[in-house]
Amino acid sequence: MVLHPLWRPFSPDSNAARQAERVAFRQTEPGPLQEHDPGWASAYLVVRAAVRAALGDDCRIAHVGSTAVPGMLAKPIVDVDLVVPDVLDEGAWLPGLEAVGFRLLFRDELGGSPHRQLTFTEPNANLHVFPPDAVEPRRHRVFVDWLRAHPSDRSAYAAAKRAAADGAGVLRYNDAKAAVVYDVYERVFAADPAHQHDPQPRG
Repeated sequence: MVLHPLWRPFSPDSNAARQAERVAFRQTEPGPLQEHDPGWASAYLVVRAAVRAALGDDCRIAHVGSTAVPGMLAKPIVDVDLVVPDVLDEGAWLPGLEAVGFRLLFRDELGGSPHRQLTFTEPNANLHVFPPDAVEPRRHRVFVDWLRAHPSDRSAYAAAKRAAADGAGVLRYNDAKAAVVYDVYERVFAADPAHQHDPQPRG
């Protein structure tokens, strides 16, 4: 069996499970789903500027998540990935981010790599901090690129978001749409000419 290097097993309860790693709560609640706002691109630039003010202009930083996809239904929270040399050396990067308004929410692992999630107030944002060899930032990029290019999957994901928002609490929202996310990734991997991938249906 050959698996794409970015493949991860289906984990329908991962967000609920990670709540034990929470260290604080966000400053601003997520708010309801809304149609894509072109202003989210500018909001990302505000977050990027805050990160660079804290850590310097050489930061590896990217706009990810649904707000990075034109036409995508989303909660109005800008998701941003940040790569630092050593996530575990929090003294090297966390105080600077806190000084400009970020708050640490989670210390956990994603995809086998240490991960820290911070939040920002204005604009409402999540900052995900990873080490250089982490797989998750690469997964985030291919997911955004795929949704930008495939309207049918944008529609399927939007429908899953609406169903999750209607039927799940705030903490289970991500888990409620996890199945559709996994299925989209399967299509991403199957279509990748650079890597073979044996299909892994959820079963």
